[in-house]
Amino acid sequence: MSSNRKRSRAARQAAVAARRLERVDYRHHIIRYAQIVFGCLLNALGFNLFLIPAHLLTGGLSGVAIIIYYLMGLPVGAQNLVYNIPILYLAYRVFGRHYAIDTVVGTVVLSILLDATSFLIDWHICSDMLLNTVFGAVLTGVGFGVVFRVNANTGGFDVVGAVVKKFYAVDAGTAIFAINVVIVAASAFLFTIEEALFTLIAIYIIAEFTNRVAAGFNREKSVMIISPQAEAICQDIMESVHRGVTYIDGRGGFTDERKNILFAVVSLTQVGRVKIIALHHDPQAFMIVSDTSEVSGKGFTLACESYEDARRKWQEQKQKAEEQGR
Repeated sequence: MSSNRKRSRAARQAAVAARRLERVDYRHHIIRYAQIVFGCLLNALGFNLFLIPAHLLTGGLSGVAIIIYYLMGLPVGAQNLVYNIPILYLAYRVFGRHYAIDTVVGTVVLSILLDATSFLIDWHICSDMLLNTVFGAVLTGVGFGVVFRVNANTGGFDVVGAVVKKFYAVDAGTAIFAINVVIVAASAFLFTIEEALFTLIAIYIIAEFTNRVAAGFNREKSVMIISPQAEAICQDIMESVHRGVTYIDGRGGFTDERKNILFAVVSLTQVGRVKIIALHHDPQAFMIVSDTSEVSGKGFTLACESYEDARRKWQEQKQKAEEQGR
């Protein structure tokens, strides 16, 4: 009897846990699709407030839709949706149902918002071509970045680039850039050289902001130091900069001798202090400083205990180990 009660209690607990997971997953999907809508809204605002009033273009199928809009007056959003139909089918056949669903959501939402906010084109809030280029490209790039950050897309040549990369081992960015070059060349032929040049500037800014937002603005610096004085440098960094340091075992290629490599992630304002510490202990220290994004964990996205507390715990553990060894 008691075993049956235990089994029923375990079953109830499992059912409660499953419902909690479903609620968490449901909330995650709501937040994710809200971000997709927000990114598409920024995209539409960039087009209709700045780029289209200035008679500029962008890359991808939206750039093709804008060219047709300038020539024939057809709605950009409706065109974008129609042009993406074969690409949506391609996404489903090549990458499966989940990828295709995200592509459909991004494409449909962007197309609807492009036409729903098309009345903004008549506002002409800015008359300067350069300001329209910069602000339109920034809004559009941030919008794309928000969508890409949640692992979604808005269809178009992003799917084509992914297919080319999968089957022909050509980088997706290279394939998309080549297609955009054709679009810009067409804009120069159909319109003016000045508009084509500003379009190039817009495409570059959009790409930069898309990458930055998609990768995250949480950018730090990773530092690697190779020096015979690695231990002293490590202690000084932890005491003065209050950042953790990791030892990596290495071996010299010429001398074949073992070396300690120090690895640390610090903020931009702390890089100078790390350099001073390393050069103080070893003026010939070999040092590499590189950009790092999406840093998470203790000391960055999670609370971290102070250096003094960590040092005290380490000393206590070391002392216990020595006592046990005796």
